Amino acid sequence: MDFIKLDLSKIFGFADRDKVYALKRKAEAANKALHEKTGKGNDFLGWVTLPSSITEEVLQDIESTANKIKEEVDVVVVIGIGGSYLGAKAVIEACSDTFAYLKGNNKAPHLIFAGQNIGEDYLSELMELLDNKRYALVVISKSGTTTEPAIAFRILKEHLEKKVGADKARDLIVAVTDESKGALRTLATQKGYKTYVIPDDVGGRFSVLTPVGLVPLAMGGVDIRNLVRGACDMEDKCAVSSDFESNPAALYAAARFALYQSGKKIEILANFENKLHFLAEWWKQLYGESEGKEGKGIFPASVDLTADLHSMGQYIQEGERILMETVISIGKVNHDLLIPKDADNLDSLNYLSGKHLDYVNKMAETGTMLAHVDGGVPNIRIVIPENSPYYLGQLMYFFEKACGISGYLLEVNPFDQPGVEAYKKNMFALLEKPGFEEQTKKIKARMQ
Repeated sequence: MDFIKLDLSKIFGFADRDKVYALKRKAEAANKALHEKTGKGNDFLGWVTLPSSITEEVLQDIESTANKIKEEVDVVVVIGIGGSYLGAKAVIEACSDTFAYLKGNNKAPHLIFAGQNIGEDYLSELMELLDNKRYALVVISKSGTTTEPAIAFRILKEHLEKKVGADKARDLIVAVTDESKGALRTLATQKGYKTYVIPDDVGGRFSVLTPVGLVPLAMGGVDIRNLVRGACDMEDKCAVSSDFESNPAALYAAARFALYQSGKKIEILANFENKLHFLAEWWKQLYGESEGKEGKGIFPASVDLTADLHSMGQYIQEGERILMETVISIGKVNHDLLIPKDADNLDSLNYLSGKHLDYVNKMAETGTMLAHVDGGVPNIRIVIPENSPYYLGQLMYFFEKACGISGYLLEVNPFDQPGVEAYKKNMFALLEKPGFEEQTKKIKARMQ
């Protein structure tokens, strides 16, 4: 198998090659700190060697549960928010036939996500759908009390129990939660749900290769063994023993940091394959929550190209020059589609007849990168040989490892998220949650 490839050639007009490679010692020290657990946030570094620690027993157990669920249902509703859903959503969207559910030829249950918002219309419309579907629930929460998924689970659990009865519902609910404590663990024990453990030392945004991601993905028909194998191979490639020049995660982290020091404050993750849209959403959480602290950090944004060239493209080309761009390019697509010749040629496209659609897309990609570089936006290019679970496993571990190194280069703790609590405190006060009486008084006075 090949590896994803990192191309930094189009950044060196913006950040000197010497400045990038001058970060070698710091990047290698950061990588070492991740493995030796000597840096900030060292209680949450279980993800570093996670791929190679996944046992055959764990994979077999997950596959066994998934196979039982597949026989019973048409839909699996995955309940979670943030890292508890974005990783699975990213992989399932990338690997699935975009229109499988409408075609009616899906070989595995269709994954639908809930608990990632508090939209009354969304959940009501979902329940209307589920009235006429055989479905199961996978609820993912360390504590079981995170507001958005907890509300969704309460409502959907009641719906499922009324639909099939409490005994049958028990067999159709899988809980991924803390090993020994928390509201969801208590409920799962009382009800007898099948459970999987979220490791204490793996934070949500790094959890896609734990049961948080693997359980729903297996139910959705993804080859989780190849996903894990790809991550294992990238774990080896980014190990402490790898020197800076051959470690893509260290190089990517150093390149981003050098560009940040040169005044590039926003990184756009661009793809030319719409199946990768939710990979970018997962990436944004990974880097936004990890780096955005203490008045520091690169702001992560994303675009789907070529669609967004007709909207955001103008700003990228000529707006404020605080942007850098990382382009994910897929080497080989999974289908063949040729552009036909047309006798009238009213659209003047006959010069493209006989060419693959992907060829046109690749030329758009190359032309866009050149235009953006000419417009003052440095480009990093990441090439995936093909869109498959194996290479997605590589890519996701690569991004995780680079994120840890990058956080240490910024001298922040990449593994906490203290700012996330601010909105929760205000929301709880406004909802008059017990225990927030003083905050309720203060916030109501402030609103007046």
